[in-house]
Amino acid sequence: MDRFNLENEFKGLKEGKAAADMPISPLVRARLDETYASLPEQPAGRRSKPLSRLRRLSSATAAAFVLGAGVFASGFVSPVMADSIKSIPLIGSLFSSIEGDIGLRNAGDLGLASSVNSGVSYKDVKLEVTETVFDGSRAAFLVKVAAPNLENGRFDTGKKTVKLSDAISNVTVSVDGKQQGDSGSILQGGYYAGAGEAHPDMLIFEEVLEPSGSSTVPDTFTAEAVLTLEGIDHEFKLDIPFTKTTQDIVNVQPDAVSANDELSVSVASLQSTPLTTRVHYSIALTNADKLTEKQEKQLNKIRVAVYDDQGRQLPALNGDGEYSSNALTFDARYASTSGTTSYLLLKPFIVEDDFTETVKEKQFIKGMELKIELPAAK
Repeated sequence: MDRFNLENEFKGLKEGKAAADMPISPLVRARLDETYASLPEQPAGRRSKPLSRLRRLSSATAAAFVLGAGVFASGFVSPVMADSIKSIPLIGSLFSSIEGDIGLRNAGDLGLASSVNSGVSYKDVKLEVTETVFDGSRAAFLVKVAAPNLENGRFDTGKKTVKLSDAISNVTVSVDGKQQGDSGSILQGGYYAGAGEAHPDMLIFEEVLEPSGSSTVPDTFTAEAVLTLEGIDHEFKLDIPFTKTTQDIVNVQPDAVSANDELSVSVASLQSTPLTTRVHYSIALTNADKLTEKQEKQLNKIRVAVYDDQGRQLPALNGDGEYSSNALTFDARYASTSGTTSYLLLKPFIVEDDFTETVKEKQFIKGMELKIELPAAK
């Protein structure tokens, strides 16, 4: 897990590394100058005690935090701006420390997360949306929960104590009043979980949308999330604004096929962003016209693992499958690895545990590997 590198920042200060020596973009420098200019002047004739080194650091950090919040709230942060902001102590995205999803960590590291100030309260319970990420295909948001019966990620429902993620009794997400499954909805499915040990009182929600480039998915939209917590007779309603913050989207229709005497694997389309790699593929039984129940179970034990040009396996996130005639067709989502890759290797394998497992060599179906060349992002 990536953590804010505070120790190195303080070490740099001890060695005489002043904040003014850090590389800051002209826009950030201008904002800082405006902040300093707006501070009230010290009345004449009064002398104040010089600030200690610690107080100077605290004052600079507070000013930087106000600036950072304003910049992130604009809804778009370019990688160059993100680098400048990250050079200021204590500024950064919580997505950078999300466990289990390298794609969301990439979003945090690249400055693709948008800061949000949207919250609701009921009695002494408060839910606050702090950040969002949207790459055109996958939308995620972080919700911080504060309650007297919540401590270190454990929620007391009045009957038992459970993990915060297990305390959600119901959740729905809609856009323009349409939920998943409604006619014309841009939402395909949703997932939620705890944000990890570093953020025990925080939840991460994810919505899967139509692939980028679909005419139905806008670059900006506002979703409404309605959720209830165990033991609380109240619906919490949150408005979450999303803005697509990356243009680095690769779309290919390779029409690639690999087959042996029993199986054929075909890839209809592949989309890659810094957050998400999305693959539409089908696995078919070569000598079958219509699948029997036994054959459906056979195909359901086969999945495709994806590797970048450095041999790194892309973590499988989720997907949707559908049987048709002699095939099982998947819309599968993977977390993109960091950096760029010139191609992806798709390797069919036999599932031993579940589709998110790290695949061992013995699980691969020999001779079925597919190589998909990726053009430069547009």
